[in-house]
Amino acid sequence: MLRLPTIRGQFIPTADAAEREQLTYRGFLAELLMAECDDRQRRRSERRIKAAGFPRQKWLSGFDFDANRSIPPAVIHTLAKCEWVKNGHPLCLIGDSGTGKSHLLIALGAEAAMAEYRVKYVLAAKLVNELVEAADELILNKTIARYRHFDLLCIDELGYMELDKRGADLLFQVPTDREETASVAIASNESFGKAHMFARTCVRCHRNCTGFGAGRGMPGRQRPGRSVGAHPRSRW
Repeated sequence: MLRLPTIRGQFIPTADAAEREQLTYRGFLAELLMAECDDRQRRRSERRIKAAGFPRQKWLSGFDFDANRSIPPAVIHTLAKCEWVKNGHPLCLIGDSGTGKSHLLIALGAEAAMAEYRVKYVLAAKLVNELVEAADELILNKTIARYRHFDLLCIDELGYMELDKRGADLLFQVPTDREETASVAIASNESFGKAHMFARTCVRCHRNCTGFGAGRGMPGRQRPGRSVGAHPRSRW
């Protein structure tokens, strides 16, 4: 009736351990309740990660920092604390194919989900197709509003597929709607400095830029495949 499955499953071994260790009644009760709370937290994290729609499981523990030494582990582990999500800052992962952008995007998204943030993962091309269909069906505002409910929106493979002007304009509306209110994380194979049709959907930091791999904090000087960073107070 109380829906405490972990207590139900661990009661006997916990009671046996309490007897061996001569725990007080309070100690025994604390052990049971802590086990229930820990398992409940684990199940909540699993549900949030599943709801995010990640195509596969990726964790920071499985990322090979030795394969790309220009990505400082300290920066990534700082991002894993999710302060940038709490503050509604954007995150850009820029690099060539095979440099680990998607791995980091999914892993950092999973960290945010485990920190009890609402996370959504989507491919850029899939998001554009959804927005085009919504515009044709006259429900574009409703669709954009649905993405507004997530604390973190992860957009992967931005720049891999060429978009027409309409698709680019529709895609631009999603990060614009979330500007300075909720976080967007993107992974792209295009540098900030390159003039292309995704220029409007890339973070362009005008001041107070933090991160690494950019000359004097200017994203336009980053080299593809070499830089990852969080850019607070950025403009989309």
